[in-house]
Amino acid sequence: MTKADLIEQISQIAELTRKDSEVVVETIFESIVHALRSGDKIEIRGFGSFKTRQRKSRIGRNPKTGDRVEVPAKKIPFFKPSKELKDVVNHGDGASAGSTS
Repeated sequence: MTKADLIEQISQIAELTRKDSEVVVETIFESIVHALRSGDKIEIRGFGSFKTRQRKSRIGRNPKTGDRVEVPAKKIPFFKPSKELKDVVNHGDGASAGSTS
């Protein structure tokens, strides 16, 4: 599913205009990115959590030349799916990943 597909699906389900659906999707993504940049963790119950992980600096290799290259330390975004999402994906039991119980 692409972002455009997601916008279209929200537009149909929520009976919103395509433009309003696009604003909703963009706002959610921007909020997640802003929180991750600030070092916050995002937890969406029944779906999963987003956080950043720190990667240490290391020595890598340029695949074209074989030369050693220092790769600096960096933060990477990480997503951990919830148990409910894993169960729905693996067992297809029909339970909604977005349900709150």
